[in-house]
Amino acid sequence: MTGSVTRGRFGGVMTALALVGLAIAAYLLVVRVLGEPPACGPVKGCETVAASEYATVAGLPVALYGVGFSVVLAAGCLAWWRSAAQSALYLVYGSGLAGLLAVAYLTYLELFVIGAICVWCATYALTIVAGFGLAAVTTMRGSARPDPGDRRGPIGG
Repeated sequence: MTGSVTRGRFGGVMTALALVGLAIAAYLLVVRVLGEPPACGPVKGCETVAASEYATVAGLPVALYGVGFSVVLAAGCLAWWRSAAQSALYLVYGSGLAGLLAVAYLTYLELFVIGAICVWCATYALTIVAGFGLAAVTTMRGSARPDPGDRRGPIGG
């Protein structure tokens, strides 16, 4: 054995994207719970989106769903990165597809129904799109590669 550990391709980048998404969703949830508008700078679309009827689903803030989704996604990305387990990659891919559909719908609402863009929401959507893109490429091209920088030895050894 060469002493390298098999890691999930793009796992570090996918994990970082999921954690950025988690941080954004958590921020939006905290400001929602505190009753504050999100800091949006000169754009001012965040306040409009946050105050819209679409900011909640089934009585819960959309950001809460984002936090839950991002926790699952980050855990799957981390598991994929650390172990190159196909099941983790499929979890990330499937979750990413669902997330892609959700952010596409929410972005549609921002653009064509609410008439305002939330920079935080758009950035969150970009993390989902980029993460899904990496998961899709990884799923289609093959999954694992040795990480030459890891000197811990073979898995299980």
